[in-house]
Formats: sequence, structure tokens, C-alpha cells
Amino acid sequence: MIHFKIAELMGRHRLTKKALADITGIRPNTISALWYGSAKRLEIEHIDKLCAALNCQPGDLLEYIPEAARESD
Repeated sequence: MIHFKIAELMGRHRLTKKALADITGIRPNTISALWYGSAKRLEIEHIDKLCAALNCQPGDLLEYIPEAARESD
């Protein structure tokens, strides 16, 4: 499973979902979907904008959690 780490990065930068949407130009609904982990896809353009706004690398936005690790929780 892919876990979006947007909420963690936003917390480090003390950004609200609305502020991140304003900075990046990404629709607030899309930011919310990423924050809640319910997004089904992530556009390359959005990755670029998020990395610029959050001063991070693309790999910092996502984390892979193997199925077995989730089942043991």
C-alpha cells in the first residue's frame, strides 16, 4: 500500500490544507484527498508543485507499506 506523507510534511511547515492549496494552485479537494490518503493518483505536475512548496524530494511525499506489515498492526 502507498501511504501519502503530505500531512506530516505540512505539519513540519505549519501549513494548513488551504494554505498549501493557495501556494501550489492545486485544488483544495485534491489536497484533502492527499492529506487523508484517499487519493487514487498523483499527477507529475502536482508532485513538482508539492516538492517546491514543501522543500522536499518526490520520495518524501510517499511511503510504501508492505501488505504483511499492515496486517500485523
